[in-house]
Amino acid sequence: MSLPKDFLWGGATAANQYEGGWNECGRGLANVDVTPWGPDRRKVMSGTAGVHSLDDSHFYPGLEAVDFYHHYKEDIALFAEMGFKVFRMSIAWSRIFPKGDEEEPNEEGLRFYEDVFRELKKHNIEPLVTITHFDCPMHLITEYGGWKNPKLIEFYKRLCQVLFTRFRPYVKWWLTFNEINMILHLPFMGAGLEFEEGEDREKAKYLAAHNELLASAWAVKIGHEVNPENMIGCMVAAGEFYPYSPMPEDVFLAQQKERENLMFIDVQARGEYPAYAKKLFERLGLDLGMTPEQEALLKDNPVDFISFSYYTSRCVSTRPDAGEQVGNAFKGVKNPYLKASDWGWAIDPLGLRTTMNSLYDRYQKPLFIVENGLGAKDVPDADGRVQDDYRIEYLQRHLQAMKDAVELDGIPLLGYTAWGCIDLVSASTGEMSKRYGFIYVDRDDQGHGTLKRLKKKSFDWYKKVIATNGEDLTNE
Repeated sequence: MSLPKDFLWGGATAANQYEGGWNECGRGLANVDVTPWGPDRRKVMSGTAGVHSLDDSHFYPGLEAVDFYHHYKEDIALFAEMGFKVFRMSIAWSRIFPKGDEEEPNEEGLRFYEDVFRELKKHNIEPLVTITHFDCPMHLITEYGGWKNPKLIEFYKRLCQVLFTRFRPYVKWWLTFNEINMILHLPFMGAGLEFEEGEDREKAKYLAAHNELLASAWAVKIGHEVNPENMIGCMVAAGEFYPYSPMPEDVFLAQQKERENLMFIDVQARGEYPAYAKKLFERLGLDLGMTPEQEALLKDNPVDFISFSYYTSRCVSTRPDAGEQVGNAFKGVKNPYLKASDWGWAIDPLGLRTTMNSLYDRYQKPLFIVENGLGAKDVPDADGRVQDDYRIEYLQRHLQAMKDAVELDGIPLLGYTAWGCIDLVSASTGEMSKRYGFIYVDRDDQGHGTLKRLKKKSFDWYKKVIATNGEDLTNE
């Protein structure tokens, strides 16, 4: 048994980390634009900085990123050379609706994405489009309070109607919100949330999450009405939570942490909040104001598939002496059985298989791995070549675990898009030096460089993997 013949191999990016062109074609300012590189980044992403504009004392890496806006033809040609069947990208909301609450979209912005989709079609690459990948127009934050305000549901519906209608000839694969659970960990980045002095942050985050979940259901409804062939999925930052020890308290904590993530998929895939979430809201004193119409909306519009990012598993403990480790914004303790990347993220290929099994056991819906990769310091040699055997090894082991989940466990998997198929700005740190791609981009953490694209060793390796449909993972 092997992977399906129509398996969707490709790579993944996000507008806020890749696209650039922040002031081109009428695009408005977004939360991701005002998030700086450096020591203030985490404070801004957490919603406690009160930052609404650009200043001269910070560097904002997302403004130019690696300038896909002006390099998309070149980049897509390189993706085609690797044999991509699918390319995951996202829409910059403020390029379509610069302020977010306009009645009519920005035609220049629509034309840009239309040109991108035409270029992909020319190379027989399917776009997988994330409607919102952390982008929120700043006007919606300053004027309405971000996703805490249910008015954003209507603005999002308008965005969806425009995207599904305009791009019907080009796009059938869609994701509603990227890593929707990130709202609990980095709320300004995840949902444009800022907190006032004395505000109950937990209540605010879950209320915003509820609004996004309603918006996601609307996206499914509208998307299927516009084109019944549309495949619309949810997306979550996944990774199994391990208890640090068999101590019952550690096991229970791991289950609780797992449920924080699963709640979002429960609503999007099953159409209702689980009992444990309802009890959590009771304890928080949070009234979602759920109407029968909203209950029906959620129930009648589940997603078609479940997509997720996987970089690492997590380990948690109730013991204060267990030692802290952070991976992709999720706090936990160091797993003594796993090695870690240069940024401290545990490397756990088997954890991918475990995660896939957990998700499929719970939901019985097709899965799609839309982010997986290794952030590393890549340095070109004298010939301008990056010998990234460490990345190849990481991906080899994860792809083998993925194949085992399909071939041995019987899990239906639609595709795999490696994160950062080309170097881009790291979402967590704002660095360029934390590189993920098969293609090196000449740019440093301070924004210096030619933006020249160079193939890494992993470029040819991934090309071979795709050509053999995952049968040949060797590094030869």
